[in-house]
Amino acid sequence: MKNKVMMIFVDGLGIGKNNPEINPLVRFKFNFFNSFFGSFPTLRKSFLSNKVFTIRPINATMGVSGLPQSGTGQTAIFCGFNASKFIGKHFGPYPYSTLKPLIKEKNIFTELEKKNFKTYFSNAYPQKFFDYLNNGRRTLSVTTFSYLSAGKRLNNINDLLDNRAITAEITNEIWNSKLGYNLSLRTPQEAGKIFYEISQNFHFNLFEYFLTDYAGHSRDFNYAYEVLNKLDGFLEGVITKMNFKKDLLIIISDHGNIEDLSVKGHTRNPAIGIFVGRAHEKFSEEVKILYQLKKRIIDYLES
Repeated sequence: MKNKVMMIFVDGLGIGKNNPEINPLVRFKFNFFNSFFGSFPTLRKSFLSNKVFTIRPINATMGVSGLPQSGTGQTAIFCGFNASKFIGKHFGPYPYSTLKPLIKEKNIFTELEKKNFKTYFSNAYPQKFFDYLNNGRRTLSVTTFSYLSAGKRLNNINDLLDNRAITAEITNEIWNSKLGYNLSLRTPQEAGKIFYEISQNFHFNLFEYFLTDYAGHSRDFNYAYEVLNKLDGFLEGVITKMNFKKDLLIIISDHGNIEDLSVKGHTRNPAIGIFVGRAHEKFSEEVKILYQLKKRIIDYLES
């Protein structure tokens, strides 16, 4: 495989004010993020770059009034068009009904598989979710709907045990405490290394982390720190394994939320875009709005 893309989609992570009273990303220090990237970007200093990474603001409002939402934001990311403009509003958390046929056709998994690229979605799903599907319920997130639309199989407990998947909360704790499993706990760093190893077998590998959005809605600084600290360790596990001349990692969000705990809802702040490793400069130049990412990934894999 000449080119590969590792992608971490982080729900509800924007670039906000340099104000520790409202922004947990400024209030707290994160061991890996602060040592590797220097600091978390703020609205005043939203573009950070060196030889191996670029962090930039990504336009999540896409020219539409109101607060950005996950359904339209994720459709823009994974399907490559302005979903909010298409339906005339931001919508979420799930896809708007008229968007579903377009998601089915245009999502990045379907398009890459048609081009004979190998794709993967590293998240594991508990049995409770498969029971939900088997009961005929079809309220799915954009990511899950996209992957299934490409004819792919979602990961289950066996994939998790075989280190072919990662729980959405990274460490397995919630599967044990809320879902009745008895899994060995992983450190975030261990989970990040597993994600890196999985990625070696695929052209495009995605991991989705949505607890950041939950923490933003909670307005709880302690919970926000816990969720962000897990993400920090996960990034450490991935990035410390990378060869920056060969590997490419993309971290992107669909809208702001956790960066401003003074409000319960989403924000109109720019979403974060982080590009690490090979071609990071090119991505930062060509991905300034959510819907520009899909085309850039495909162009990169085809180059």
